[in-house]
Amino acid sequence: MDLVKKIFDAGVVGAGGAGFPTHVKAKSQVEFVLINGAECEPLIHKDFELMKNFAPEIVNAVDLMIKQTSAKKSYFGIKAKNADAITAVEKCYTDKKIETCQLGDFYPSGDEYELVYAAIKRLIPPYGLPIDVGCIVNNVETFYNISHAAEDKPVTQKFVSVAGCVKNPSSFFVPVGTSFKDLLEHAGGATVKDFGIFVSGILMGRLSFDVTDVVTKTIAGIIILPADHYLVNRMERPIQDKNRIGKSACDQCSYCTEFCPRYLLGYDVQPHKVMRSLVFSTTGQNVWNQYADLCCSCGLCSLYACPEDLYPREACDQGKAENKKMGTRYIQQKEVKVHPIKEGRRVPLKQLMKRMDILKYDTHTPFIKLSPNVSQVKILLKQHVGTPAKAVVKLGNFVHEGMLIGEIDEGMLGAKVHASISGKVTHVSDEFIRIAQ
Repeated sequence: MDLVKKIFDAGVVGAGGAGFPTHVKAKSQVEFVLINGAECEPLIHKDFELMKNFAPEIVNAVDLMIKQTSAKKSYFGIKAKNADAITAVEKCYTDKKIETCQLGDFYPSGDEYELVYAAIKRLIPPYGLPIDVGCIVNNVETFYNISHAAEDKPVTQKFVSVAGCVKNPSSFFVPVGTSFKDLLEHAGGATVKDFGIFVSGILMGRLSFDVTDVVTKTIAGIIILPADHYLVNRMERPIQDKNRIGKSACDQCSYCTEFCPRYLLGYDVQPHKVMRSLVFSTTGQNVWNQYADLCCSCGLCSLYACPEDLYPREACDQGKAENKKMGTRYIQQKEVKVHPIKEGRRVPLKQLMKRMDILKYDTHTPFIKLSPNVSQVKILLKQHVGTPAKAVVKLGNFVHEGMLIGEIDEGMLGAKVHASISGKVTHVSDEFIRIAQ
């Protein structure tokens, strides 16, 4: 069995959000295989449900990847509070190479840099990847999809959570390309008339108001919050207003830097200095933006650390974009070394939720076997890192679930795309394919 080819043919990508084509990682020879089951975004519980209900498939894929990459050890990163998930996966361990790495209930414990350090006590070099320190990291749903790929089953379904202001918060499988409207209906509908939709999380996700948005291979789920909620109002504010407020109000307290997870790991990320790019025009943005380059955009500085409720994360995002535009890259001068007070500055998830006024929405999203009965899907041809897939079907074609509809040119980084339902192709473009039953 050529596992790499099976993964490629199945269109498996990182299901945790990044969307990196998994077959590339499967080609690697590493010391460690890490399984990311931390799931630290508030209100999202789909990975917990997946581990609890589909542990055999996940662990089977871990075994396959250990063999494929010649790894000597594997660590399964799960929060200690998720005892049911730990019990479920540990029952499936048949290889002594697999060991559970229990994590605290902090944010952002699911960050790759954090997980690598927690599991193997190695620090990824600035701008580096886990493979630079001898390991690969995949989300638990990615492993679930690898298990199916080994049986020649392509990625046509996505496991999602629907949480927040809905009648029946829950987790379930849906065809890739399903609309948010169908997700909401399957969860009993929204409990508020006007709402915002946080896609894949509040801190690292995006805000949408469009129920015609669709599920991709990388989405974690959706969170419904009232349209007048503090977080919706805050994130809907134009970037010009965010910058103006930061320019007038930032007093350089440096809390954003002192709580920054990457700074505490030893990387030279200093959001409070990046905020100076909004103010000090004499020294220039290029002086201060360099301290944004190693930011992971976790959002902790903006949504927790800043006592004035400003936007240091957004300033860092702009700083990174400006550095890229200018073709500059900050070279960290000092050795990457963990801050001695790192453990004392971890942010408990419940404290973070309290700060964001969402603690009241935190509830279980139990797995339900019934999937939405969707009549059409809109399947994007770029749901991954790399080049978009190219449509290999034409308008009017009838396709079956699992049929290849988007191909990747040989030698290009990308992922294949498959029909998630059976039906007639009603739209084909460079961006998406629509299939209707």
